[in-house]
Amino acid sequence: MPSSDELDQLCVNTIRMLAVDCVQKAKSGHPGTPMGAADMVYVLWDRFLKHNPSNPRWDDRDRFILSPGHASALLYSLLHLYGYDLSLDDLKNFRQWGSKCPGHPEYGETPGVETTTGPLGQGFANAVGFAIAEVHLAAIFNKPSYDIVNHYTYGICGDGDLMEGITSEAASLAGHLGLGKLIFLYDDNQISIEGRTKDTAFSETVGKRFEAYCWHVQKVPNGHDRAAIEDALNKAREETCKPSLIICRTHIGYGSPEQDTAKVHGEPFNEENYKATRRHFNFPEDKPFYIPEETLPHFRKALDRGKAWEDVWRAKFNAYAQEYPELAERYKLVMSGELPKDWDADMPVFTPEKDKQMATRDCSGKVINTLANHMKGYLIGGSADLAPSTKTYMTGHGDVQFHDFAGDNLHFGVREHAMGAATNGMALHGGVIPYCATFLQFFNYMAQPVRLAAMMKIRVIFVYTHDSIFLGEDGPTHQPIEHLAWLRSLPNVVTIRPADGNETAWAWREAISRKDGPTALIFSRQKLPTLDQKKYASAEGSRKGAYIVSDCNGTPDIILISDGGELTYALGAQEKLSAEGINVRVVSFPSWELFESQPQGYKDSVLPPNVTKRLGIEAGGPFGWDRYLGTVSDKNFIGMWGYGASAPFEVLEVKFGFTVENVVQKAKALLGR
Repeated sequence: MPSSDELDQLCVNTIRMLAVDCVQKAKSGHPGTPMGAADMVYVLWDRFLKHNPSNPRWDDRDRFILSPGHASALLYSLLHLYGYDLSLDDLKNFRQWGSKCPGHPEYGETPGVETTTGPLGQGFANAVGFAIAEVHLAAIFNKPSYDIVNHYTYGICGDGDLMEGITSEAASLAGHLGLGKLIFLYDDNQISIEGRTKDTAFSETVGKRFEAYCWHVQKVPNGHDRAAIEDALNKAREETCKPSLIICRTHIGYGSPEQDTAKVHGEPFNEENYKATRRHFNFPEDKPFYIPEETLPHFRKALDRGKAWEDVWRAKFNAYAQEYPELAERYKLVMSGELPKDWDADMPVFTPEKDKQMATRDCSGKVINTLANHMKGYLIGGSADLAPSTKTYMTGHGDVQFHDFAGDNLHFGVREHAMGAATNGMALHGGVIPYCATFLQFFNYMAQPVRLAAMMKIRVIFVYTHDSIFLGEDGPTHQPIEHLAWLRSLPNVVTIRPADGNETAWAWREAISRKDGPTALIFSRQKLPTLDQKKYASAEGSRKGAYIVSDCNGTPDIILISDGGELTYALGAQEKLSAEGINVRVVSFPSWELFESQPQGYKDSVLPPNVTKRLGIEAGGPFGWDRYLGTVSDKNFIGMWGYGASAPFEVLEVKFGFTVENVVQKAKALLGR
């Protein structure tokens, strides 16, 4: 029997070589980081990580985030060795069609993978969201002697993560909040694709930067010294008021002939170096995916430990439920992702009499505050320092701040990119329905988190206000014209741009109800008239994405299709055209995605294929409108064919053709009248 130290070393080398074998067989991947980081992850998983491989979704598990997703072979090796439902055959199928081991970790594809980490820095910022959700839920549900929510968020980050700007944003926020149960091990191997980081583009003192962010920083000069790593992790856990960064100086490609070179970062070994590496670790050259028989029983002790941890937690929760039955039921509800009974009761109803002119951002604010009263602690969100403008603050619901995490409002600061990724992390943690808000123009800054939320099919609500050129004097730098098309191009994102308060209320109902992907809600800055639902169709029709808001007698001669504030131009034009004997149908079209999900019969009833004269009206670019208009030109689409300008929005309406008179003129021209 090997000694304890010898067994540890053998286990670490097994992790290394399994990862190398995954890459070697696939003829693709990144062997260097798994080899260099193996000591760190082994100490973490063997000595600290609270998890149950038999139940990867157990609520109170510690979360482990591999931010450098290119090192996925490291995570897959760990998951297999520690007893998750990931077979050796799965590892042999690394990076292949249908594999449970894709090139970068993908949430939902592999048991034990907590988030999709591909673009560097996203996992780091996700982890901040995980940690926020943990402290928030702990503040709500924990009681003396009952720490029902009590787990850590651990992560690995590398040089590439720390070069990305999103990591700076997220680290600054985490330090401000004092997220003491967030611990990152920094794989400081000083190599990136182009060579030595200090020789190319990265010579800063990372530790000083993180100290300035109010993090607890430690350095482990030898990142392969397991005792030193263990000591640093213990000290990090003792620091309860600051997140921790443990800087471990490691060697990429450790033990291989290519150690400390850029080459080992992102490609398999040649045959000679592969065999030399196996010989270095005393692994047989002709047995890929070899697991020494002494190691597997040691790794698989995690199954018994995990079951024991979960059994203790469940016994504690049962006692908690006896003493705090209402809280226990509420906890089970939010962790299941189900909605409270009557969650949408008392939703505002907007009428022309009392709400003659309202920006949809203001309508949204009323809806959010109504929802907050029925979903306290469950609905959580905030903005990128824009709550007074986005109207996303939940009045009377407190703020999430250092040592006071029970509030429902988050202040993300001017950090759109980290805001989006942290919100994803909160959704992935579970127990909360998160939203975040900024101006639509700044969607650019957070497009990657929105894309990843769509890929992971998670319930996140992205609120975007100041939705068009009609924010006016701020000018084209702040006037989004291409962003609706960009959002609509993202698979599994539902984008909704309501025309008034009642469509806004239904948009929020849809966003809260939707469990299988993110929703982007698009609201106006300028005031819009509230549509009279005695005169026009019920706004509930907006849940189908498009509906006939005002029709004509008989077959339409032309259909006016619009959304958001521009719908009022279509309705005004309908009145004038109808007076001239022209049959006009007006379609409110707040969501292309919801409309496309409807049965073909419904879609044809709204937009009959035989009615080819159609005019689109939207204060955005024309991209994508050919789906509903045919070939798009300035003859059948009133929109933005270039950037906007700085002027009062009433001037911009006229200058860019967003008037009832122009709609009438364009419609007549289409009809040849």
